[in-house]
Amino acid sequence: MKSKILTLVALTILLVSCKGQTKETTDHATIINESIDAKVFAEKLQSAQNPQIIDVRTPDEFNSKHLDNAVNIDFNSPSFTSEISKLDKSKPTFVYCLSGGRSASALSEMKEIGFTEAYNMKGGMLKWNALGLNNAKSSVSGMTKADYDKLLSTDKKVLVDFYAEWCGPCKKMAPYLDKMTTELKDNVIIIRIDVDKNEALANELKIEALPTLMLYENKKVTWQTVGFITEEDLRKKL
Repeated sequence: MKSKILTLVALTILLVSCKGQTKETTDHATIINESIDAKVFAEKLQSAQNPQIIDVRTPDEFNSKHLDNAVNIDFNSPSFTSEISKLDKSKPTFVYCLSGGRSASALSEMKEIGFTEAYNMKGGMLKWNALGLNNAKSSVSGMTKADYDKLLSTDKKVLVDFYAEWCGPCKKMAPYLDKMTTELKDNVIIIRIDVDKNEALANELKIEALPTLMLYENKKVTWQTVGFITEEDLRKKL
């Protein structure tokens, strides 16, 4: 009996010891890697100490408009991982792109390589602009709202496709939109607008995701959709 009691005590001590060791090895500073709304992103950015701001768009996108003090590291560049790895992983890091897709992927990669506090801006620059947030440098104005309104001055239906060259669904839809532009020209005018070259207009119209399609009749929006739509479904709407 005494032998059994000693054995039980020994097992208890061993379990307690193992439990303490596990807590010691897993007890570390909180790691933050999250996607947050543009407004929260702006607030955290303003209060952060020595933040790193990373624009993961293409150089052309970056040059057209970017957040103040941002550094451009193109997510689609083969050197992205090596360049992002050079940053201080212990500093608060803020990443963004146009609509939030590339920066979300960048955030996942940053988490894997050890960034301890990183934030992705959901909705990207489209959302930032739509909310009227400041702290962005722009060198390209593009189409004005007055120019846009002139395009709607017709008796025909007008379908406007807001897209970007890097947008996957936009690329997939482009061939049949071009085909429909010719086939339906007697009844429908199809206009494609690159948001990277017309950020001010996209901001004013509150375009927050891509692709965005807007159908007008007599200058009024009669139908609108966001995201990929098949040729068959689009033709039904027209």
